[in-house]
Amino acid sequence: SHCSEQDWKERRARSPTVTTTASSFTATFSTSSTLAYDREFLRTLPGILMVAEIVLGLLVWTLIAGTEYFMYPVFGWVMFVAVFYWVLTLFFLIIYMTMTYTRIPQVPWTTVGLCFNGSAFLLYFIAAIVDASAVTKGLDSHNYNSWAASSFFAFVVTSCYGGNAYFSFVSWRSRTLQ
Repeated sequence: SHCSEQDWKERRARSPTVTTTASSFTATFSTSSTLAYDREFLRTLPGILMVAEIVLGLLVWTLIAGTEYFMYPVFGWVMFVAVFYWVLTLFFLIIYMTMTYTRIPQVPWTTVGLCFNGSAFLLYFIAAIVDASAVTKGLDSHNYNSWAASSFFAFVVTSCYGGNAYFSFVSWRSRTLQ
């Protein structure tokens, strides 16, 4: 079963041609590599609230992280909520600032924004209540001030997410009525 060079060339000439095509899903993405920058977003109330959520959320989790919070499961929950939503809020700020949402029209951004801000408001509200109820001088007087401050800022961040949840609802409602 030894093939001559001529047989090999003939077999290669008869081999089927494989054609590949791009799927319609990937074809809808923009091929431009330049990112847009929406400077005006930071001048809107939702943009201002988002920056406040990032700054104040950073305060919440750094005030707790600087203590022996890991000895108290209550503060572990507050840390989880604060860090989780801080990272996601940074992610959404980048998406809005670079106008990435315009490049991915398959994602229902108004619904995503409503779900994000609504869940952030609810979980931050629970975390703020848990944080405030756990802060006592008897628990750990050395960390009392940090925990009390984190509780205060958790309520402020909760109100920011509440405001953005309202704006997201208004935006979502106007989209669903069209």
